[in-house]
Amino acid sequence: MISVQMRGTQMAAVHSPRSGSLPGLKPGNRFHPGQDHPRHYRLVDGRGDPHPVLDDLYDSLDAAWAEAMGWWQEQFGPGREPVEIGVEVSTASGDWRTLRFPGC
Repeated sequence: MISVQMRGTQMAAVHSPRSGSLPGLKPGNRFHPGQDHPRHYRLVDGRGDPHPVLDDLYDSLDAAWAEAMGWWQEQFGPGREPVEIGVEVSTASGDWRTLRFPGC
């Protein structure tokens, strides 16, 4: 693994051995290159909490967003912007990463 460190105005590449895990992974939860974990997507409300109505897991970003847009248009009509629904994806460590922020 290569990381970049700043020294004054110069950058230096620092090599570190692969440990088999990524920073932030929970103990015992190892990253294995080439081994994919199943990704799940979920919808969140304007505060970033799981959406109170559309609280489900989706197999793809497209499926999640299609569900969000269909529900939004039923509730508020096709011209109402911005959409106050966001999308998150599951990570290998069991956390969630935001892909689309509510209102964007």
